[in-house]
Amino acid sequence: MSSTADDTAATGTDTDTGAATTTAATATTSVARTVTDILQPRNVLLAGMLGIGLAAAGGDWTGLLWGFLGALCAGLIPAGYIEWERGRGTWGDRHVVDRTKRAPIFFVILGSIGAGSVVMVLGNAPTGILVAMLALWVMTIGLLAVNTVWKISVDSAVASAAVSLLAVVHSPWWAAAYALTAAVCWSRVALGYHTVAQTLAGAGLGAATTVAYAFG
Repeated sequence: MSSTADDTAATGTDTDTGAATTTAATATTSVARTVTDILQPRNVLLAGMLGIGLAAAGGDWTGLLWGFLGALCAGLIPAGYIEWERGRGTWGDRHVVDRTKRAPIFFVILGSIGAGSVVMVLGNAPTGILVAMLALWVMTIGLLAVNTVWKISVDSAVASAAVSLLAVVHSPWWAAAYALTAAVCWSRVALGYHTVAQTLAGAGLGAATTVAYAFG
């Protein structure tokens, strides 16, 4: 075979390999995007706090109301604030990838969870859901403190906290849901938002919320 033919064949192989690599990378990014969108904090907290509230109330339906209040204050209101700021052009997307711009979000979360906790105390909410709220409040303090010097993963922290709290309040079998937390960590790294260390640190801080039950 001539050198020209060899060069052409080699170029064709390189092109095919490059196209396959690009396709695989695109598919990975698409999956990671779907995972991170579905398991974003507001969705995780909505499901998690409803479950925690129900378990804390001993299965009574009123626990769902307390759980929804918790989800509203810890997840939905902060998410609404992010969307409002996005509309004003403050941030490009909900992920707020610039660490230096995240402080206002943490303060909104702290204020919202604090207000919700006061309502729970006044309304004699089940102890379990109140302890979960206070644990999330302390976790947010930790996220804020670390974020001043290092970009820790909030999504990983929330996913881990929800699973950990459900395992403590409801059933140890909920620990199996850590597969979802692992998926969140993977998606954040795959999308280039965080390093492995940043997601593991977030997950570790989220798991630490269960320490609150040792004193609750």
